Amino acid sequence: MEEELISKKELLELTGISYGQLYRWKRKNLVPEEWFIRKSAFTGQETFFPKQKMLDRMDKIINMKEDLSLDELADMFSPVPTDLSISKYDLIKRNIVSLIAIETAEPYFSSSEVYTFEQILSLFILDHGLQSGVLNLDEGRVLLQTFGEHYKKFEGKNCDLLFIRKMGVSACFLVPAGSEFYMDSGVKIIFRDNVAKRIEELKLQFGAM
Repeated sequence: MEEELISKKELLELTGISYGQLYRWKRKNLVPEEWFIRKSAFTGQETFFPKQKMLDRMDKIINMKEDLSLDELADMFSPVPTDLSISKYDLIKRNIVSLIAIETAEPYFSSSEVYTFEQILSLFILDHGLQSGVLNLDEGRVLLQTFGEHYKKFEGKNCDLLFIRKMGVSACFLVPAGSEFYMDSGVKIIFRDNVAKRIEELKLQFGAM
């Protein structure tokens, strides 16, 4: 389904921000370059944005810029993982992921009691898939293996984790964020999760600790 767009004029009117603020935030990498979409309109070339993503981002910036610098906000919104880590005990205590997600992941994380941000990220995505009810435990294990083997190849670039299923057989992929994916009619996309979105949510969780 094609994403709903909002024009620059509508965005500025709706959020109350100025043209200068918008482009300052762009220069500071608070708003991704790819969200600035140039399209032909009856007045000529105009700039549009993915509506819901942009409104969510504007709301976060407006509500958080008093407590965080623009550089700190840029780091939070960046798809690049941080070097923070957390113990398994704290993950459970703070309810960041469920116990079943941790138990499913333990064979893939050796016997470590402290998890890296990247490991926590894979746990976070796994938990989202399990809690939504669309992935079973076997598919969750495939997710962990795929993420562990291939995520580093994206080198901090935004990507989506994708699960497809056909006649009861599923497969997992990591693909560039927002990329088109064409399949035969018997294949269904059962799960698609944006990794950068989960990174941002996790960074917010870490910031609250």
